[in-house]
Amino acid sequence: MTRIGVVGATGYAGAELVRILGGHPNVELTILTSRQFAGCRFDQVYPAMAGRIDLICEELSIDRLCDRADIIFLALPHKLPMRYVPQILKRDKKVIDLSADFRFNDVSRYESAYQPHTSKELLGKTVYGLSEIYFNEIKSSSLIGNPGCYPTSVLLPLIPLLRSKYLDLKTLIADSKSGVSGAGRSLSMASHFCEVHESFKPYKVAAHRHNPEMDAVLSREAGQPVNITFVPHLVPMTRGMLTTLYANPASAIRAEDLHDCLTGAYSDKPFVRLCPPDRPPDTSHVRGTNYCDIGFTIDSRNNRVILISAIDNLVKGAAGQAVQNMNIMLGLDETAGLGNMPFPL
Repeated sequence: MTRIGVVGATGYAGAELVRILGGHPNVELTILTSRQFAGCRFDQVYPAMAGRIDLICEELSIDRLCDRADIIFLALPHKLPMRYVPQILKRDKKVIDLSADFRFNDVSRYESAYQPHTSKELLGKTVYGLSEIYFNEIKSSSLIGNPGCYPTSVLLPLIPLLRSKYLDLKTLIADSKSGVSGAGRSLSMASHFCEVHESFKPYKVAAHRHNPEMDAVLSREAGQPVNITFVPHLVPMTRGMLTTLYANPASAIRAEDLHDCLTGAYSDKPFVRLCPPDRPPDTSHVRGTNYCDIGFTIDSRNNRVILISAIDNLVKGAAGQAVQNMNIMLGLDETAGLGNMPFPL
């Protein structure tokens, strides 16, 4: 059994990691850390785990963490992981970081959206953990920067079409909606019940920190600079993310071309499902799962390609993709621990 540590286990993404890893057939949770709940049993913080996860949350100690775990997940706010990752890697451990600290190879892109990076020397070694796209790189890496939830929902539908040069790169627009859990567990006025109930609103319009992350990956895949217009929205539900993408075709294109392109890219990828034209993606169909459902149509009247994706922002958008990356790193079936049946309603 591979021993697993989760740092920041009581945040929403951390707790989702514990939920998934606690039922994984090939690994053993051996250490959980939490600054706020150090000394408390995990199932006291999350009573839904009663009888399943009784580990006591601990203060973070790099020595204890590395002594008791082989792979370490960091579910911490940005800026903290860059402080700990160099110490962990020196102990010959594998790291999957759910913050943005190791999603970029270009330090200037990171620093333009976040803060000065104190472990620049590691950015050339990190692999962007978009599982379906960078499988081979992930397999041989010791440091994974797990993608953000919005970028996952945007990049998976777009990358195959960019690789096939089907889209006019100057016309890319992403309109995304996220459940409130995407804001994390920390208290915030914007995520209070009274602020979000019966409310639907955009935020950080064309200024969200995930925009540079998407631009970096899209530019890499297109082989030229790409700047996508991105508008996120907050919707009054706990979890789920739906993204609608708009782009003009680079040349004449048929629905069959889009279907063949996406099918060719993902037919052997167990967590990407292509939806039929009469059933567009729906967040309720991926809730609690690691699936990304993708649909498309061509608006021939306006000569526009429309792509739609749905994910669970806490699973495929965070913890589930992180576990998928762990499976790839360990040479396991990438679906291990992630095969739970979707809720029918």
